[in-house]
Amino acid sequence: MKNIKVLGSGCTNCKTTAQIIKEIAEANGVEINLEKVEDLSQIMAYGVMSTPAVIIDEQLIHKGSVPTRELVESWFVG
Repeated sequence: MKNIKVLGSGCTNCKTTAQIIKEIAEANGVEINLEKVEDLSQIMAYGVMSTPAVIIDEQLIHKGSVPTRELVESWFVG
């Protein structure tokens, strides 16, 4: 199981990012634990200055925009 955190203020882009991740994980049969982190101090602890950001298994893998579906898919396949 992958532990995934979407860091952001709860804005539309953050919600969209979380939804894309959820849909693609389900479509690929990947079990995830998806957490939305909106607390600014927790976000800053990852060194993130622009959101949305995505953390997978405590590794920052994306920040500053909504990731494309193709990019998210690459996180789960291969």
